[in-house]
Amino acid sequence: MPKVLDVTVRRDVTFETNRDHWRNQLRILEAQRSSIAEGGGERAAERQRAKGKLLARERVSALIDEGTELLELGAFAAWEIYEEWGGAPAAGVVVGLGKVRGRECVVVANDATVKAGAWFPLTCKKILRAQDIAMENRLPVIYLVDSAGVFLPMQDEIFPDRDHFGRVFFNNARLSAQGIYQIAAILGSCVAGGAYLPIMSDEALIVEGTGTIFLAGSHLVQAAIGEQMDGQSLGGAEVQVDISGVVDDRFPDDQSAIEHIRARIGELSHPQLAPFDRIDSREPLADSEDLLGLLPVARSRPYDTYALLAVLLDGSEFSEYKANYGRTLICGTGRIDGWAVGIIANQRQVVHRKRGLKDTEREMQIGGVIYSDAADKGARFVELMNQKGIPMVFLQDVTGFMVGSKSEREGIIKDGAKLVNVVANSVVPKFTVFIGNSFGAGNYAMCGRAYDARFFFAWPSASIAVMGGQQASETLLAIQLKNRGEEVSDEEKAKLLGEIQARYEAAADPRYAAARLWLDEIIDPRRTREVLARSIAASAHQAEIPPFKTGVLQT
Repeated sequence: MPKVLDVTVRRDVTFETNRDHWRNQLRILEAQRSSIAEGGGERAAERQRAKGKLLARERVSALIDEGTELLELGAFAAWEIYEEWGGAPAAGVVVGLGKVRGRECVVVANDATVKAGAWFPLTCKKILRAQDIAMENRLPVIYLVDSAGVFLPMQDEIFPDRDHFGRVFFNNARLSAQGIYQIAAILGSCVAGGAYLPIMSDEALIVEGTGTIFLAGSHLVQAAIGEQMDGQSLGGAEVQVDISGVVDDRFPDDQSAIEHIRARIGELSHPQLAPFDRIDSREPLADSEDLLGLLPVARSRPYDTYALLAVLLDGSEFSEYKANYGRTLICGTGRIDGWAVGIIANQRQVVHRKRGLKDTEREMQIGGVIYSDAADKGARFVELMNQKGIPMVFLQDVTGFMVGSKSEREGIIKDGAKLVNVVANSVVPKFTVFIGNSFGAGNYAMCGRAYDARFFFAWPSASIAVMGGQQASETLLAIQLKNRGEEVSDEEKAKLLGEIQARYEAAADPRYAAARLWLDEIIDPRRTREVLARSIAASAHQAEIPPFKTGVLQT
């Protein structure tokens, strides 16, 4: 039977300090998110409006159902990366999950206020991620196209490789072949290779007067063959709908084209959903506001993961698996918005490995570290969730696998490899939330970016790195000093250590990870249950779960 978790919260000075800190961090993130939403700035926005065009986020708002919200993904993409080119907020494209006529869809909208919607390397990566989400979850894709094409100064990082520009059209073809509907509206420029994206969609629309689509723009045509022609005469709505037949239909403005998309989505047949179990949802007994007070300011400080689960799970109920074994890893089942889920979470409290012994005889374990018994337990639990067809939620706050002679004799590499193997081969949907530390191979075992979770979210408290900042900084300092081969004063050592640690900590910031799309979004911890519920519902758009199997496991 499920156990009701303890929801008692000690609201002491530490709790209040934690809550004030994270509220402030969330205010900073929200201000940064608002700045990102401004795209290329007010002057660029006014140029769009002067042409009678809606802005990218206005188009998305008009597209999705009234009273619903876009679950934006990749808002921090390209954060502080392309500064030499003036920046590229959100990588110049808005991506997210949006409800259209009650149907969850993947939405991709170029932001023409950012370098005329040109594609930077991370623009390409972000759109490929959107297509992956659509393919994995069998969701319709809506492209709102307004782009000048490849950002030419960086063409060598966008054009030729496997996961560059051409992969978008490869995915277009595969999505269509798999019966996953795609519709595109050409609301502005659509040029060169980018012209294939809407035309390889199942349906394509264009707006009169502002929409254009051609393989080469008027300047290139003149340079190549000497022909002089303006954009509308070359590839405007009348040419590409009435004469060439390249585009299916034309509309007088953005709003009417978007309404047509909504109508088309409303006509789609309803998919057969996966057989994931769901019952009526119940609110947790614990208050989501408590998350901010429970989470320590310092990532090295312990906290009780069960208290976090009490805020996330329906009725604050949890059925734990092997509760007294491998206790630095919490495994068990519960429900989120009625959906049955398996939980795999790192326990940050210092726990006892052996029970029933005197305090002096107890063998202690360090919270947040995966020991052999925890890895063994986790591997068995992941296999069980696949056997039972239950989606899994990974809550990461892991400093890695335990090291040392004792762990090596216990077979930590073998047990760790077993856990990594079953996570890699899992067939039920996986969802990862980076809560705190995500270091080394612990990142892999707990379903990091390389392990194909359906969605990856992070709290502002997350830190993704190969090891902790202190250990990494001291290691790097030792290497530097050894290479210099000279005596260094204690003052200079301290200065060098501080500089290394500052650089390392900056790279471990969740915005650094989000900028490079190592995660899908940084979220407010208080919204975790809501975001996970929507993600799980999106993942259910598949008829069946493929069979689960692994390769050779060391036992």
